[in-house]
Amino acid sequence: MSPSTSKSEATVTIQYVDQRTAEAILRAIEPDNLTTPEGVKIEAEASGGVVTINLECRRGIGSLVATLDDLLSCIQAAEAAIGELLT
Repeated sequence: MSPSTSKSEATVTIQYVDQRTAEAILRAIEPDNLTTPEGVKIEAEASGGVVTINLECRRGIGSLVATLDDLLSCIQAAEAAIGELLT
């Protein structure tokens, strides 16, 4: 199977203190999910205070890792912004 047709997948699950916070994080990362390159699919949901993100990448493992890195950086920035609002 060539790198362009191999499929890599990852799931990220993050527990927050409440559903409201989980939904805020989900809204913060949604714009990034709308502009994914061809061969990358991101599905995310917030339920019961948990954000679950499923990634599927047909662009090779390096692209999956880069996408995860970008996504986690966005989540970290959103968490910091929410933390600032609550203090």
